[in-house]
Order: sequence, then C-alpha cells, then structure tokens
Amino acid sequence: MLPFLLLFLLAQEPTPAPKEVVQPQEVFPLPGNLDKVPVFNSNSPELVQTEGILLSTFPPTGKIPNAHLNLPLQGRFDVFAHHIAKVATPEDLRTLYLGIIVHNPGTKAVTVDILQAASYLSQPDAPFVPMPSVQENPLGRVYAGPGDRVSNDILRGIRQAGFPAQLVIPPGQSKLLFNQPIPVKTLTPPLNGRSTLMRLHSDADVYIASLGMYARQNPDGSERAPTLSEWQTLLNSGSLAGPRDRAPTPPEQSNGQFLYGRVAGVAQGSVWKARLVEVPSAQHRSIPPRGSAFSYALNTLPRGTLGTYQSQSAPMKVRYPDTAYRAHGNYGIQYSLSLPLINDTSDTQTVTVAIQTPIKQDQLQGGLRFLEPPAPQVFFRGTVQLRYNNDRGLPQIRYVHLVQRRGQQGEPLVTLKMPPGDTRLVQVDFLYPPDATPPQVLTVRTQANSSEDALVK
Repeated sequence: MLPFLLLFLLAQEPTPAPKEVVQPQEVFPLPGNLDKVPVFNSNSPELVQTEGILLSTFPPTGKIPNAHLNLPLQGRFDVFAHHIAKVATPEDLRTLYLGIIVHNPGTKAVTVDILQAASYLSQPDAPFVPMPSVQENPLGRVYAGPGDRVSNDILRGIRQAGFPAQLVIPPGQSKLLFNQPIPVKTLTPPLNGRSTLMRLHSDADVYIASLGMYARQNPDGSERAPTLSEWQTLLNSGSLAGPRDRAPTPPEQSNGQFLYGRVAGVAQGSVWKARLVEVPSAQHRSIPPRGSAFSYALNTLPRGTLGTYQSQSAPMKVRYPDTAYRAHGNYGIQYSLSLPLINDTSDTQTVTVAIQTPIKQDQLQGGLRFLEPPAPQVFFRGTVQLRYNNDRGLPQIRYVHLVQRRGQQGEPLVTLKMPPGDTRLVQVDFLYPPDATPPQVLTVRTQANSSEDALVK
C-alpha cells in the first residue's frame, strides 16, 4: 500500500519551474534587408464570423470607402491569407468560403502568372500533431499545421495542383484567383483554419481583394461555393468582415501593455537576403573562438530586438487603421542567409550551426536566455533548407523540420570539422512559418574541444 501512496503524493507535487540558462555571447543584427516586393497580407480578422471584406486594394469609388485601400499592384507580388472559421452559434454550421478577386482596370488584357502557390486547411490537410524537435524532411511530408505545410511547399518552389499557371483577365473585368471553403460541420469543436501563400507576377496593374462569405444553398438545401457575381456584389456593397481584432498599440507608446495586432494591408518585402560577414567587403566570416559562439538575430520586432536595436518587421504600404502598424512576424517571408565561414586559427576546429528560440528580450541581460526544460508553448514549427559541403567535400542539400518551444536552445543542424585555413559556405533558407512566434537566432559555435583533442584525451 505504501508505494501506491508515495506515487500518489509524488503525482500531486507541482512540476518544478524551468531553470533559466544564460549564454553570454554576441548577437548581431542581420545584414541586408527586405526586398521591395509587395505582400498582400490578409490576416485580420483572423477569426471570421460575419461576411465581408477581409482586405481590398480596390479604389473606394462606388463602394463603402473604409473597406478599400486603393493600391494597384504590378510586377512581382505575394498573396498571404490566414483565417479561421468558428461557428457563432452551435446551430450555424454553414461553411465559410474565402474568395480572392483580381481585377484588371486597364484597357488591355492582363496576364497574372502564378509562380508558386499552396493552400491548406488545419483539418484534414495539416493537423497540429506532436513531433520531434529535429526531423529530416527530404520529401516534404513532415508538417504540423497549415502554415507549416504552406511554407514548406513554397520553399520547394511548388505550385499546388488546382492552381492554374496563369490568369488572363480581359480589360475592365475580374477573375477569381481563389474560391475555397473552410468547413466546420463535421469537426468537434466546429473550428477550422486555412493558410494560403502565393507568389505572383502581373504584367500590368491589378487590384486584389480577399473576402469571406458563407456557402450559398442549392434548391435541395445542399451547399455550393459563391459565384464570381456573388463575390463581386459583396465587394461592391459589403463592409469589413468581423468581428474586428483588438487594435494595436501605437508604436510611439513606451509604457503599459503592448499589442502588436494582426495584419491587414500590403506589406513591403518578400525575401530577406543576407551575407553574414563582419563587414560588407569581407570575403569570409571568422569562426568564433574555441568554446564560444555568436548569433545573428532572426525576425526581430519592437520590444524584441535581442539587443540589436533592429526590427525586421516588414513596413506597411497601406493598412486598415485598426490593424498592425507593421507585418510583425513576417509570416511567409523568406530568409535566405549565406554564411561563408573560415577557420583562421592554427588548429582543427569543430563548428556547429543551429537555429535557436531564446526568451524574447529587447535588451540582453548577460546574454541570450533559455529555459531548461523549454516552456510548453511551440514558438517555431517549420522546415529549413541547408546547403553546404560536408567534411568529404561533397555538396549537401538537406531539408530539416524543426519544432522549437519557447526558450529552446536547439540542436546543431550542421556540424563541420574545419582544418586550419578551411573555408565552408553554409546557406540557410526558410520561409518564416505562420503560427510561429518570433524572435529566433542563427547561432555558430566552435566546440570547446575539437574532435582531435577528444581523441587525445
């Protein structure tokens, strides 16, 4: 009887608080910057329960003015949309549809090329399931959540089946780029989400709008998708969809609670390319001294710059007044990082490269701070592409899926044994996955003992 009592008492003991681990190391701002490619970013309201306009770049003439931002798009641009359907009442199980309209305002036909595109539901396409911290993902079959799966596809240059290669839009007319459901009827609880990301190119000005509308009924009572005409009626006469998300904190406010807000507008920047060297003219980046590390900040944001004073949040070209001032989180934005390492010491060194998720800080307090064990909340869930030459000089291209929790130090993704004078280019690419929480860091570490020293000992 006593062992069972002891087990019962032990089960009632509170879980010990995680221990904070401080890594005293330099954290550098990320060189380079976002490109100028516009991103149509439709993420507010995230939870949609009333029909209406989610984001419109159309002119306001003849429409409800505050729902339209009047910004034509041309050339390369991206479309990102993430929204959730949740029933307002238990009896209302109608399917919410997400529609995206593209309009040609000109006098000549416009061609919109769909370069890459993917869209997935939380259920059943990409449910959130527990996964290991690190998992090889060569075929793209490892994912958890629609944002994870979408970013994985676009990283690989995929255009998902069902998306046409291009749209040709006659002058003065509109076409549906997207018309897909977010069903809830068979789910418990009745809640579902959809993430969509597209890379497009238009050879002339177009206007775009994303809208939410419930399925229409057939005469027999079954559901059908809204038609282009029905979407256009909503665009021309509808107001903003609801319920509205909480308004963000003005950037100039320095005290009190800070709300980043959700994004609804056109952001500027699709790809951040960076060559990670000490000065722009340098050919290589010296590895850190033995037993130490340095990091480059990833996806920093106001009040979370990790001591770099750099916010990487994409600026907004246009936005609704009650939505985020910048595209905090940079969802769907690609980080393309080149790390040309050199071992300029006289000994062979073992060097590792890792992505880590430290505790968010604006100013460092002794260094990067981690938790052991990490907190339960998942802060990063996505696939990273790694390109480098291994220790035998053979080129490697690997896709590695990461799951990192708040405060997780992360495992080495690349391990290099570098003789004196050796140079090695490591390239890291990923799309910042929707559902992740910034910031992260890319960390380069030189082991305290090289593999040769370990053999001697």
